[in-house]
Amino acid sequence: MRILMLAALVLLGGCAAFDKPQFNLTPAEIDAPSSLMGQLQTAPKPRHPIPVSVYAFRDQTGQYKPQANVSSFSTAVTQGGTSMLVQLLLDSGWFSPMEREGLQNLLTERKIVSAAQQKGQELPSLQESRLIFEGGIISYETNLSTGGLGLEYYGIGASELYREDQVSVYLRAVDVHSGRVLLSVSASKKVLSQELRAGLFRYVSLNRLAEAEAGYTTNEPVQFCVKQAMEAALAGLIEQGINKGYWRADAQPG
Repeated sequence: MRILMLAALVLLGGCAAFDKPQFNLTPAEIDAPSSLMGQLQTAPKPRHPIPVSVYAFRDQTGQYKPQANVSSFSTAVTQGGTSMLVQLLLDSGWFSPMEREGLQNLLTERKIVSAAQQKGQELPSLQESRLIFEGGIISYETNLSTGGLGLEYYGIGASELYREDQVSVYLRAVDVHSGRVLLSVSASKKVLSQELRAGLFRYVSLNRLAEAEAGYTTNEPVQFCVKQAMEAALAGLIEQGINKGYWRADAQPG
């Protein structure tokens, strides 16, 4: 009983010591442009950005996050593809995206503004688009490549494991006037995961066992991999459009 009471006091004292844990907190940051997007931003652009519309850029994989012995309802890839594509189109400087995902909200707000204005005054018509960008996240393949390396001797060991997944996207440009698909591009990005660990497990005497373990894992965020694949598809689509004469870059940046 005394031993149990002593153990309880030690545990309570340990919990009290961790009442206010000191975390390495970092402030929120705006995502910096990637090297590919930086090249698009500094390269020559058209004199006037091309008006385009994006109605949806959805997850078409239908996959959920794999979890052992648990039913997961969290999707494997981001569901915000439309917002990401609109941001990339805007950042590229080549296109002027029109609001279409929240079109109903926009129309409702315009009705409210028109009703509040004096009679005879009407809002200007919405600007039309020349192109519609469509596509989606079409695949997320897991365990494309797995492997590792380990060594253990006399209770002391270390190991390294890695895994490669892959996410793929499709992006196409459709002519509003003719409905013809002008351009279509696909792009893929590897998603890398790595685990390093080292451990000790040995008897230091007849009744004494020493055990220690340390390690860490590194996982590429799937969201950023999807974004990079979309950036590559957009850059490829711009290049195809230049080669086929659909648009040209004749204005210097800045």
